[in-house]
Amino acid sequence: MKGQMVNPYLPSWEYIPDGEPHVFDGRVYVYGSHDRFNGYVYCMNDYVCWSAPVEDLSDWRYEGVIYKKTDDPLNQDGEMCLYAPDVTRGPDGRYYLYYVLNGVDIVSVAVCDTPAGTYRFYGYVHDKEGGRPGERPGDQAQFDPGVLTENGKTYLYTGFCRPDDKSKSGPMVMVLDSDMLTVLEEPVFIAPSAPYSAGSGFEGHEFFEAPSIRKKGDVYYFIYSSIVFHELCYATSREPTKGFAFGGVIVSNNDLHIDTYKPAQRPMYYGGNNHGSIAQIGEDWYIFYHRHTNGTNYSRQACMEKIRFGEDGSIMQAEMTSCCGAGALKGQGVYPAYLACNLFCGVESMYTAGHGGWMDDRFPKITQDGRDGDKEDGYIANMRSGATAGFKYFDCKGVRKIGVKVRGYGDGNLEVKTAWDGPVLGEIPVGYSNFWKRYEADIQIPDGVCALYFTYKGQGNISFGAFELEV
Repeated sequence: MKGQMVNPYLPSWEYIPDGEPHVFDGRVYVYGSHDRFNGYVYCMNDYVCWSAPVEDLSDWRYEGVIYKKTDDPLNQDGEMCLYAPDVTRGPDGRYYLYYVLNGVDIVSVAVCDTPAGTYRFYGYVHDKEGGRPGERPGDQAQFDPGVLTENGKTYLYTGFCRPDDKSKSGPMVMVLDSDMLTVLEEPVFIAPSAPYSAGSGFEGHEFFEAPSIRKKGDVYYFIYSSIVFHELCYATSREPTKGFAFGGVIVSNNDLHIDTYKPAQRPMYYGGNNHGSIAQIGEDWYIFYHRHTNGTNYSRQACMEKIRFGEDGSIMQAEMTSCCGAGALKGQGVYPAYLACNLFCGVESMYTAGHGGWMDDRFPKITQDGRDGDKEDGYIANMRSGATAGFKYFDCKGVRKIGVKVRGYGDGNLEVKTAWDGPVLGEIPVGYSNFWKRYEADIQIPDGVCALYFTYKGQGNISFGAFELEV
């Protein structure tokens, strides 16, 4: 590899949530929504695409804007946002982009000859009489399309079900003809919403949004965001349109349920809505998901973790890491603080934001300088006394000194530990500065694979830019 695999895997100034990964001709392409740094609602920007060779997931390439919000005839003034999309290769070898605009309940389709070229508007999903699912009498709204094409047919999964909404029955799948637009089989429900889940096996993890579909061997994996909000779950079936049984949780963007390094119900990051899917890349499988930054719901970043399957086809929940779960990072060199996979303070919070979509000033947050699109490295802001940033994992050998890059009006120490509740191995004094300044201390890290946690103790608050491990 040219570099190391890290989370987020895209540059820190890029905000791509709702990632749908697909491998086409030796490259993995990620299609998602496009948030704005300091945005005030979800998905404010046009669709862009990033890709990487399957043999090097450290080498991501920007493919540019592939579709603009004004390309849809219903949105020529750009008033509506492009919500979460998905892409499939049709029987004709072309690539089809399925999406829903906010404010409408139908599925739009665009097409391109290549995976990441400029997509052109193609049409709206419709029945044989021209009626568009989502706006016909008795239809439920279409939302978050996920697609799978095989044997000349395309399976289109959609749905959005609030936990208390009895008018929504669950996620749907319909079958499209080879023209990629015409409905061959009308929508059927494949999993329950919360009001209708009794006895289903989905209780406590009922469907909320973000339907996605993948196939491994002869098993279909339906991936979705549950009513728990921060988790991506899955259900399996031998058939694409029925028989799905709940499987479990694949990932949580606050690491809930994970009990290997902390209590299972302790959140270790500020979670929020989640959306993504699984993909086989080379010999390995990964779950793609997103995390929340900037103390808001509206600046989400793309992450991924390696996943493992049991012999029975079950997926073990992936732990959030800084290394994509793909092997420990080198235990020397400079690492930016925005790679933190754990971030918390003395006030425990499961979610990124409360009322109004924004966190208050008690909490640390990953952010950046500049405006949306500026290629400014991210950092952790507002680390008040007790705030902790955790990074996992590093293969340390002979680490004897640690340096940190810090700024802000704080006066105290950064404590260094290898476990969030472990003993303090050393302290790095930091002081007041209105520009980035380096501080260091002799700190011996035990040899072997370990996590690193930095806890600020002192007055005021600091911003944490990076750290360096020296041998």
